Amino acid sequence: MILDEPANSEAQPQQGASRVTIDEIFRRVAQRRPEALALADAPNRKTFTDGAPRRLTFAQADRAVSAIAGRLRHMQLPTDAIVGIQLPNIVENILAILGVMRAGMIAAPLPLLWRRADAVAALTRVGAKALITIGHVGSFNHCQLAMRVAAEVFSIRYVCGFGADLPDGVVPFDDLFTAEKLDPVPPLDRERASNPAAHLAAITFDIGEAGVVPVARSHLQLLAGGLGVLLESRLVQDATMLSTLAPSSFAGLCLTLLPWLLSGGKLSLHHPFDPPVLVGQWRGDDRCGALVVPGPVAFRLAEAGVFSRTGPACVLAPWRSPERLGTSPDWRERDTVLVDVSIFGEIGVVAARRGPVGRPTPIPFGGIVAPRGSPGAVVVAEVTATAHGTVALRGPMVPHHNFPPGADRSGLPHLAIGRAGLIDTGYTCRLDPGARTLAITGAPPGIVNVGGYRFPLHALQDTLGCLDTGATLATLPDPLLGQRLIGNAVDRYAVQAALNTAGVNPIVAEAFHDRSEGHAQPRIRNAAGR
Repeated sequence: MILDEPANSEAQPQQGASRVTIDEIFRRVAQRRPEALALADAPNRKTFTDGAPRRLTFAQADRAVSAIAGRLRHMQLPTDAIVGIQLPNIVENILAILGVMRAGMIAAPLPLLWRRADAVAALTRVGAKALITIGHVGSFNHCQLAMRVAAEVFSIRYVCGFGADLPDGVVPFDDLFTAEKLDPVPPLDRERASNPAAHLAAITFDIGEAGVVPVARSHLQLLAGGLGVLLESRLVQDATMLSTLAPSSFAGLCLTLLPWLLSGGKLSLHHPFDPPVLVGQWRGDDRCGALVVPGPVAFRLAEAGVFSRTGPACVLAPWRSPERLGTSPDWRERDTVLVDVSIFGEIGVVAARRGPVGRPTPIPFGGIVAPRGSPGAVVVAEVTATAHGTVALRGPMVPHHNFPPGADRSGLPHLAIGRAGLIDTGYTCRLDPGARTLAITGAPPGIVNVGGYRFPLHALQDTLGCLDTGATLATLPDPLLGQRLIGNAVDRYAVQAALNTAGVNPIVAEAFHDRSEGHAQPRIRNAAGR
């Protein structure tokens, strides 16, 4: 599927790398380094999900990707079918995304913490045909959740699952790793015209005041985002990466999946968050050249001295609340390069290496090139300010069209794309005309951002009003999460139970834990705890 008009130059056949798809890049690396280690799970995998830790060479990963693609094609899913993927940060997550793309379909990764209400809203909007998940995440039966989601999304025909003891009706995928012989991937059921890299590859989901906004990108746009991060970090070929960021968003794809493929090295995965396990991964057999960890967490690790001895050569630090980047402390780890990555929802990411003094590099007004200051740098985006004092983006990594086609005429939440291709991110900024730079000063109004999980505040308040007219919800700044939620009600436990029954995100339900003296304060569990 190509969203661009036929006359658009991007949809026309082009020469060179502009015709290369993400799957083609993976195939080339697998042919060049078949016996090299490609993907590795965290050693504590059994503590949070099904199965023993996997370690796959490129040849084994390529075989698994073909197996996933073949099963999807044999299920009679059509070309360009949208396949939802909701998995922990494990090897199967990477393989599922690549398998969907190899099958000629469109991957729609979902954040693991999304519960039924979020997943139903997102998958209904895009007309997903299948959903891939795993049996258990912690003590939570994730396949049962997926089955309930499928029951509410009319378009979903199949629920597929990795892991053991899957419920009846779930298509098993674990056998694909052990099958002695695999059927070839059937050809596409219709011809794809024009440039294959201009076809849609993935859909991620932004959150606006009105609700879920699907954001669709082609292979070209995804590669532009990943290339910007790769070039700014100056990762060497065949680099080893360790990532705590799951590929369930545009930022996750740009900081995890795409730099790994473009560098052709090894990707070790860490399911957040177990600091001793993380340190053991980068200091052990998976000793890494680059660590992907949220910016606030990176500074906590540095303060604890974990980078002072044999730390990673480069830290890629995503900031889901980029307005906090301007107040972050100077980076003091001389032997470890820090690359700040400002995340503007699902619209775009801007990467910048910190200079010798360790201070954040301002965002330039105009073209964003990677690597900065180098001759022949690649333009990956353009930054400007709107008349309202907010940041707007356009360029190779930024979506050009709404999805589904015609969404801007439907009255449903959609991207507001200006005539010049600019998309207002909603983040307020302050300009420095002399230096031609801008600083992010505030987040979009009405959106709560708790550790990267975004919610429209009014929707939460409306939900609460239906459950308990006396319940209230407020937001407070948090140095680690960006924001946190505080709930108040006469019967907190009853409100928690009602929110969980309604399928609301667990972060919201946990806002109503009992904070009175003498009561143990429950912590917001990670994705393994649900």
